[in-house]
Amino acid sequence: MKLRPSRILRELRNGQNSTVIKLNLGDPRIVELAGLAGASAVWLCNEHVPNDWLNLEHQIRAAKLYDMDSIVRVNKGGYSEYVKPFECDATGIMVPHVTSAEEARNVVDMVRCRPLGSKALDAGNMDGFFCQVPLEEYAQHCNTEKFVILQIESPEALEVVEEIAAVPGYDMLLFGAGDFSHRIGKLGQATHPEVMAARKRVHAAAVKHGKYPAVASLFGQREMLENEEGVRVFTLGADVVEMGNAFRRMVGDFGGVNAAGGSDSVYKSTK
Repeated sequence: MKLRPSRILRELRNGQNSTVIKLNLGDPRIVELAGLAGASAVWLCNEHVPNDWLNLEHQIRAAKLYDMDSIVRVNKGGYSEYVKPFECDATGIMVPHVTSAEEARNVVDMVRCRPLGSKALDAGNMDGFFCQVPLEEYAQHCNTEKFVILQIESPEALEVVEEIAAVPGYDMLLFGAGDFSHRIGKLGQATHPEVMAARKRVHAAAVKHGKYPAVASLFGQREMLENEEGVRVFTLGADVVEMGNAFRRMVGDFGGVNAAGGSDSVYKSTK
């Protein structure tokens, strides 16, 4: 009985890029559509989305049907919020609004097994085949085939991003352009020079300290992100955005009236 390895970590270790689709909708069939499209992973959310744990487990199970990884953005909170997605057999977690090296170390301690951390062990869920694999194998798998993404989303976090990047035991840094632009009074301006400079600083810190930089959107800058900033994990779009844009095109092509009074979504496709 073999525990499932991470597809994203396999791709990164082989020098390949990884593709992620962000899902706000909870239907596991949408996860399957992302799998049919060939995505490396789906980004599921417990921070902003009214999901429940049982449905989250169904979404994760659907991802595994297509050898897709599942990344769960967690609620900020105690260790259960961070450990439980892994126990549902998510491949990775994303921790939002990380602001200090101390917080990064605490996350690592909560979700990694010895010698990296002091994770609370159960192994009685799908991630441990319901106690049907040896604990030693389970612990090693937690440390080598599960990954942790930390989000840098504020000017305060940016000021100490090099310290955060230097913390051992996690895998990726993801710059949150949306919240960062909001915090500096440039709401939604992901390509504003100040926002781009912050993103480049985060990515440089990640690369320097052996972490993978990841992005939430291409912003039409794939060549710069990939060749200049070393990004290898790309979120290509979100279900609600792409569906909303598709529905608008359908109605517009037919000649109907756009319900929002415009021809385009306020959120542009990132393809």
